[in-house]
Amino acid sequence: MRVLALGGAGAMGSVAVRTAAGLPGVREIIVADRDVVAARKVVDRLSGSGAELRACRVDVTDRAALYGALGEVDVVLNTVGPYYRFGLTVLRAAIDTGTHYLDICDDWEPTMQMLEYDGDARAAGVCAIVGIGASPGVSNLLAARAARELDRVEDIYTAWPVDVPGAGTSDGLELTGPNGLPSAAAVHWMQQISGAITVVRAGQLVQEPPLRPVPLTLPGGRSGTAYTVGHPEPVTLHWTLQPAGRVANLMVVTPGTAAFLDVLRTDIDKGALTNETAAAELAAPTLWRGLRSMARSWRFAAPGNLPPFFAVATGSKDGVPLSIVAHVGAALIDDMAEATGIPLALGLSQLVDGVATRPGVHPPEAILDADRFFDDLAGHACDVVIEQAPLGSATVASNG
Repeated sequence: MRVLALGGAGAMGSVAVRTAAGLPGVREIIVADRDVVAARKVVDRLSGSGAELRACRVDVTDRAALYGALGEVDVVLNTVGPYYRFGLTVLRAAIDTGTHYLDICDDWEPTMQMLEYDGDARAAGVCAIVGIGASPGVSNLLAARAARELDRVEDIYTAWPVDVPGAGTSDGLELTGPNGLPSAAAVHWMQQISGAITVVRAGQLVQEPPLRPVPLTLPGGRSGTAYTVGHPEPVTLHWTLQPAGRVANLMVVTPGTAAFLDVLRTDIDKGALTNETAAAELAAPTLWRGLRSMARSWRFAAPGNLPPFFAVATGSKDGVPLSIVAHVGAALIDDMAEATGIPLALGLSQLVDGVATRPGVHPPEAILDADRFFDDLAGHACDVVIEQAPLGSATVASNG
C-alpha cells in the first residue's frame, strides 16, 4: 500500500511516518509538506526503517498539487491543522480521488461536517477515519471500552492533561512551531476555549460556553475538578454510544492555567485577541493578562488526583448503577507528538490489514477494533486500566 503523509514533516506527522514505515503491507510513504526541506530531513532520518520513503512538496491550499498527490496513493494520513481551516478540503479531495483517509482532527465543527460526507465516501468506496490521535482517538476508544461494561450508558466524560503531573513538557504541547509562530495545535486550543462548544445534555447535542467546571469522583479513590473544552468526542460518542445523559471533553488542568485560559477566552470573545494572538500569549504571557489570571485563579478548583488521561462512563449493568473508568498511564502522554502520531499509525494498520475498511466517514470507535488497538498501543506505550465502582461510592456530577 502506498501512503501519503500530509504534514509529514511536523512533529506528529513524522511520528506517524516512523511508526507506519514499520507496518507490514505499507510499501511506500510519501512525506508531503509545504516545507520540502523539512520533509527531506524526515526521509533522511527514517530511511531504512521499513517502507520506501520519499519527500515531495504539497501545500493543501494548492488544489492541483493536492489532488495530484492524492491520485498517486492508496491512503492519506492528514496531520495538517488546524482542521477547522483545512480538514474538509483534504477529506473532500480524498473522496474525489478515491483515496482512503485518516486524520487527527481535534475540532468539533469540521468533525460534524465531515460526518455529513459519509454518503459521498460510501459511494466512492472510500474509508475515512476522522480523529484518530490521542484526544480524540485514544479517548474515544477508552470511552467505548468503558461503556462496553454497561447495559445502559448515562454519562460519558473524556479527559486529557495540560499542566498537571504526567502532562508532558511544554515542548510536548507544541506551543510554537519551528518558525517561532504559534503552532496549529495552540491556535486550535484557542478556538476551542472560546465562543461556544458542543456538548451533550439529556442525550441531545447542545452548545454552551467552554471552561465549565465538572467535579468528578472516580473509582479507585480519585477525585478532582476538570474543565470543559471544545473537542469532537461529544459529537461522535453521542452518535455511536447514544448516552442518555451528559457527554463532554475535559481538560485536567491546574487552577492557574485554567484562570489564564479564562482570561484569553474573555479577550477572544470580546474581539481583543484573535486565535493567533491568543496562542502567542500562551508561550509569552503579557504582564497584564498574567495579573488578571492571578486575580481569577481562586474561582477554579484543583484537579486533585484525577488520572491525567481517562474516560469515565456511568450507567447500569444488570440493573446495578455503576461507574467505569478506563485510563492509561503517563507514558502515553509524556510526549504529545508520540501520543498523537502513534495512534494515527495504529489506525492505519487496521486499514492495511483489512480490519477497518468499510466505506464511509467514521469516528474511531465506530470502525476500529478497540481490543486490538490497545494491544498494539501497549507495545509502544502502556496498558489500559479498567476500574469500576457502584455509583454510591464513585459518582460523576457537573455543576456546569
